[in-house]
Amino acid sequence: MSEFESLGLKSGIWQGVIHRDAQPGRLVLVHMGSRVAEARLAAEAPGRWRVAAAIPAERLSEGAQSFLLLEDGGAEGEPPRPGARRLASLTLVAGEILDGDLHAELSLMRSELELLKKELRRLAAEPA
Repeated sequence: MSEFESLGLKSGIWQGVIHRDAQPGRLVLVHMGSRVAEARLAAEAPGRWRVAAAIPAERLSEGAQSFLLLEDGGAEGEPPRPGARRLASLTLVAGEILDGDLHAELSLMRSELELLKKELRRLAAEPA
């Protein structure tokens, strides 16, 4: 089981719970390699820490956007430190469906599956 349990996104706030005895370090929300917010942390019960991170509206646009929740020992307001630990990711898709991208990805997956099937058949046909 992962330490972070996502409770979903509601009203622009991504919420979750961290299951750990010790209090987590600073939690930073990162988008496209830069710090966009810091998450709020509150003790909920022994071994449970409630996390809430606001997704900035200016970071939302058409297409797929990925946000990372990182933990490090940095100070408030500074960028994530090298070696920050990734706790979770959230991907949001907005606007028109990316049909071309999805079809290309499915085509690639089908090709890889065909290669895998061919190799498995070859291995099964080899004498022991």
